[in-house]
Amino acid sequence: MAGNRRRRARSRRRQITLKMKRKLALLFVAIVLILAGIFGWLVYIIRVSGEQYTRRVLAQQDTNSILLPYKRGDIYDRNGTILATSEKVYNLILDPAVLLENQSTQPEKDCVEPTLQALVSYFGLDREELNLIMTEKKTSHYVVLRKQLTKDEVSELEEAMKEDDSRIAGVWLEDSYIRRYPYDSLACNVIGYTVAGNVGQYGIEQQYSDTLNGENGRSYNYLNEDLEREKTVRAATDGNSVMSTIDITLQEITEKAIADFQEKYRDAYREGDGSYTAAAIMMDPNNGEILAMASNRKYDLNMPYDVVANGLYTQEEADQLTEEERLNALNELWRNFCISDSFEPGSTVKPITIAAALETGTIHDGDTFLCDGKKNVAGRDIWCAKKAGHGILDVEGAVKVSCNDALMQIAEKLGEENFSRYQNMFNFGLRTNIDLPGEARTDTLIYYAEENAPSENLVMRSTDLATNSFGQNYNVTMIQVISAFSSCVNGGYYYKPHVVKKIMDSSGGTMENVDPVLLRTPISSKTSALLRRYLYNTMYGPADSNGNSASGRSARIAGYAMGGKTGTAEMIPRDKVNYLVSFIGFAPADHPEVVLYVVVDRPNAEKQYSSAFAQELWKNIMKEALPYLNIYPAAEDVPEDMREEYEADQAAAEAEEAEEPESEEDPVPEGTLVDPQTGETVQMPDPSTVDPEDPSMGDVPINDNLLDVKPAEVTDPGEEDDPTE
Repeated sequence: MAGNRRRRARSRRRQITLKMKRKLALLFVAIVLILAGIFGWLVYIIRVSGEQYTRRVLAQQDTNSILLPYKRGDIYDRNGTILATSEKVYNLILDPAVLLENQSTQPEKDCVEPTLQALVSYFGLDREELNLIMTEKKTSHYVVLRKQLTKDEVSELEEAMKEDDSRIAGVWLEDSYIRRYPYDSLACNVIGYTVAGNVGQYGIEQQYSDTLNGENGRSYNYLNEDLEREKTVRAATDGNSVMSTIDITLQEITEKAIADFQEKYRDAYREGDGSYTAAAIMMDPNNGEILAMASNRKYDLNMPYDVVANGLYTQEEADQLTEEERLNALNELWRNFCISDSFEPGSTVKPITIAAALETGTIHDGDTFLCDGKKNVAGRDIWCAKKAGHGILDVEGAVKVSCNDALMQIAEKLGEENFSRYQNMFNFGLRTNIDLPGEARTDTLIYYAEENAPSENLVMRSTDLATNSFGQNYNVTMIQVISAFSSCVNGGYYYKPHVVKKIMDSSGGTMENVDPVLLRTPISSKTSALLRRYLYNTMYGPADSNGNSASGRSARIAGYAMGGKTGTAEMIPRDKVNYLVSFIGFAPADHPEVVLYVVVDRPNAEKQYSSAFAQELWKNIMKEALPYLNIYPAAEDVPEDMREEYEADQAAAEAEEAEEPESEEDPVPEGTLVDPQTGETVQMPDPSTVDPEDPSMGDVPINDNLLDVKPAEVTDPGEEDDPTE
């Protein structure tokens, strides 16, 4: 029984094995037949339609693709003068693979020798170097031989290649552009420059880089169905152009005056230029347009990285520099002082304090104050520039003679909250958001009313309020000051400052006008009119009964009616040595069309504190700028120009005095004055006991926050009113 079962099992296995072998044999035969069919079909296609399919494949192959670069947009001044442009240049390209292919396949059309000879003849290339390229890069289709060739430099090669019997091949010219600045260093801090890839650095070039840039195109060579070479082109889209608000003539006037100032005072007291930094901004106060912006930190936009050509070092010194030292020096040169550096402004911001007090009704035109040479605040004596005291002054007189004591009294009445609120309204502590990169932050460089202070150390105390009232112990930038001052004299309108007037397409059509942006109206037209009068008399007003003269007389220009304000800032660490002096003014006096602000950081003089340095620079710029702006003098001689107005003012003053009844009060003892604010009789200092040239203001606090600012971000600041005022 068991044996039978084993025999039956073996029989079944043999039958299964035979069936599997038969199926495998059938599958093998089927596969062979299918492969034979496919092979036969391929043979048929090759014989019948092979040429047609070959053409289709070759037609889809990109045999040559050439980049077509866009042209970066131009930058113009407000009158259409080109300040920056992209000049078309050419890269000389060699294609060794094409030359050698023709040499091997069509010896009768060998172009290697005539091509290499042409390159040597037209471009002065070294024949041995060319031979080496042909040997080492024989499979390459792209070898750059020369870059940025001008049209004149490639014209001979182009003419030779056009000749009927030309045997120059495997050489072509690749279009490219190079950025050019026709005026070299003019307005360098406003314009900026570009680096490889059309990347803007600094100025308008950086701020408007996306606007100025376009889109590259491409040229494709391909084989059509008839195996003929054809070309298709996707054209480049050129960038848009920018028209700036800068006037090239005003810019040249400003830069020349700065250069002349630096040269005039060169080596006057110490070795070096006339100051560490001299800078100026000219603005249209009625729309915020910047007409000129300059400093002595100038560099050639066509070679911004050259420390020797830009006067930073001699070649011998430059060779010893590390890369870090070189870049640090260049970064300081590239910085736009007018927007990137902050400092304590001094008395140029006194009109801001006066404006706030007038606008809030804290004081009124005609209010009077007693200056006895100092004010005690929280146990500290803070001195006026005139330590013997200015005597009794009205509001206009406080501005005219630049009295710190009167300003401290006004600020005390105004209070921390109102003072801080108006600082904010005039944009101090905030960026102006001018359309230039690198504007400094000053939010941690001013004090705030307690409820708004971002930190405890920025809470405004009584001493801070007192010193801030005349522009000490807080920091601003030049663009902040001129924008705020403009709103004080233009009727009360604060405009956002800007350097671009409109955007144009590549053909010159206007795409977008950059309209003035009115941000706020911090003061009324009435207050603005009073400030214009005060500032006019700061330059032209007569001496008062105490012998105090107008502080801005040195800036007057024959035949013009203008207004302005001086400023002197003692720099930290308040060592009575280093000062920053400034002057800001406008013209004409009754309807301002231009505001100019100049800053001179540490004049090259033994006594740096005289604002006469800044007034001199301001006057030299305005003397040439005003006629160009069609603002002409009424007379050549200042006394004649001022006589009628002066005599009218004198007659009015005499008539008013004649109408006033004689006082029946007891006479005030000699050497004393009655404080009009308190009614107290005050003993005035003896002028013989104080040094009239000592600019110290006594025990004045220093804003510790300023000491934390890195020198790369903020110049060494300080404040001291002009002792000559």
